[in-house]
Amino acid sequence: MTSRELLYVKTVADEKSISQAAKKLFIAQPSLSQSLQRIEDSLAIKLFNRTSAGLTLTYAGERYYQVACKILKIYDDFETEVSDINNLKTGRIQMGITNHLSTIILPAVLPEFKKNCPQIELSICEEITANLESRLLAGELDFAILHAPKELSNPQLYNEILSRDPFIIALEGSHPLVKKAIKKEGYPYPVLDLKLLKNEPFIMVHKQQRIRQVTDTILNKAGITQPNILLTLKNYETAFGLAGQGLGVTLLPDDYARITQLKNPPTLLSIDEKYSPNWDLCITSLNGGFLSRADQYLISLVRKSFCNEVVYL
Repeated sequence: MTSRELLYVKTVADEKSISQAAKKLFIAQPSLSQSLQRIEDSLAIKLFNRTSAGLTLTYAGERYYQVACKILKIYDDFETEVSDINNLKTGRIQMGITNHLSTIILPAVLPEFKKNCPQIELSICEEITANLESRLLAGELDFAILHAPKELSNPQLYNEILSRDPFIIALEGSHPLVKKAIKKEGYPYPVLDLKLLKNEPFIMVHKQQRIRQVTDTILNKAGITQPNILLTLKNYETAFGLAGQGLGVTLLPDDYARITQLKNPPTLLSIDEKYSPNWDLCITSLNGGFLSRADQYLISLVRKSFCNEVVYL
């Protein structure tokens, strides 16, 4: 298997189309088709199912794809190592970051990075957390800045925790539960027992989003395994605003609530630490993967600005 053959199979699998893969690879479609046939003939096994809906991987094809991703990542790592030897005069960083974190972190660190490493090419992928983790596993990113899962993460990924931010409850100010919240030392807002929300209507973001995954874990710990979900949205700011209008209750990170400007903001309440109501900002990379000196320098700038763990007293 040559690197070119690996790249051909990976690209066709990603595009699910020979014609689209050929365009991406800048080669003729017949040439790519012949190359795939030669690869399958040499292995004496089919890698793709050819259907009217496009190409799908066979079981053998899935294994080939997994190996191709790993080997191509090794090739890419080697090119980065060569860049290191060249004193960072050339090179490329492929980093991922969530859309919200991008607006906060990149303006704080990129000016200094570009000042000191002007020749390093930056390729920045802004995606939801789940997509960033998939791209890391596929070898398409060097590292990503995101929020770690509450449950055990994929063992192939390493999460370096930078800071912790609590989740809070947002609800309309005249809601009867507001009066049941108790002021406690060490919490930013009065504390409301989550169990009191059992019968309340919730405004949630989609399950693919890390905010929702963390919210579900916190609620599960309070025994709310099937919350009454009134509305599901993509934008946490919309959920926050609707909670302020009395449409329902939502949970979100305190730092997100603090930066969201509304005419009629909801009342914010803290959650008792026994429910582990927080998420962790982290730098995620492949476990045992290679990080170039340029990667490490950019990561060091992120650490310097955002490594400040927040915990309840």
